[in-house]
Amino acid sequence: MSSAGKADKKAAIDAASWMFNVVTSVGIIIVNKALMATYGFSFATTLTGLHFATTTLLTTILRWLGYIQASQLPLSELMKFVLFANFSIVGMNVSLMWNSVGFYQIAKLSMIPVSCFLEVVLDHVRYSRDTKLSITVVLLGVAVCTVTDVSVNTKGFIAALVAVWSTSLQQYYVHYLQRKYSLGSFNLLGHTAPAQAASLLLVGPFLDYWLTNKRVDTYNYSFISLVFIILSCSIAVGTNLSQFICIGRFTAVSFQVLGHMKTILVLILGFMFFGKEGLNLHVVIGMIIAIMGMVWYGNASSKPGGKERRSLSNNKSQKHAALSESSDADEKV
Repeated sequence: MSSAGKADKKAAIDAASWMFNVVTSVGIIIVNKALMATYGFSFATTLTGLHFATTTLLTTILRWLGYIQASQLPLSELMKFVLFANFSIVGMNVSLMWNSVGFYQIAKLSMIPVSCFLEVVLDHVRYSRDTKLSITVVLLGVAVCTVTDVSVNTKGFIAALVAVWSTSLQQYYVHYLQRKYSLGSFNLLGHTAPAQAASLLLVGPFLDYWLTNKRVDTYNYSFISLVFIILSCSIAVGTNLSQFICIGRFTAVSFQVLGHMKTILVLILGFMFFGKEGLNLHVVIGMIIAIMGMVWYGNASSKPGGKERRSLSNNKSQKHAALSESSDADEKV
């Protein structure tokens, strides 16, 4: 296949991977919003544990059918990943409870510069001036859209700090593990999902009780709420898989930057389905600025020198080969 044909194929797969992530992420937000707001199922950590239990079931079935090949991941690497991932989930839930919506959104925005810092320090990545400016424009646009009242307290600031760093480390580690051990997205999920499911289902009910003062075992489960729980778990499989695919193909920073497109879509869908009272001129302006920044980032980071690793040539070739193998596995899946 010619280089142009390979580039077109890669672009098509990148677009499909990203759309898969957007659809599943926005879908699960809408389903969870209905489940929690309408049916009162406010046990977010336990629900996340159920998500990973469903993902574990699917990866086990696929491995049994032969669609996932055997692979190795050292226990120490697995435990570090699960630690980052679980602190991310717990930290985000606690940050949302202890902070104002405005400060919570600022904390989420700060994940982009933290992810950039991790790539610069750990991967020796260098960003061009245009790439840096485009990231700034994205942050500005999303901030205009989402940041309203901002109030900070000590425990809320600590929770946000834990959430931001653990989430950034978890997303960086997805790309790192796929590159280092030549793992496809399903392979990595097959290693990490069981450990996350077990730990979250063990800790989740106690954490949810602490956060909500309600017990998951005393919740009044109705047929409709069970349908929404099952639907949420089903969509979560696609969300988990697409996150690993996108980070593996785009890196954590690109995933964060493009991920704010989901924030814009959630706002638009929220206005469409839950009322237009929050839609005003500054929100629309923020959306336009953010989208322009995302387009600029995609163009700037793809140019020569827009975003590149400063490493020895042999290390580059080894990493490129490992990443290519994991990308090939994702394409086959």
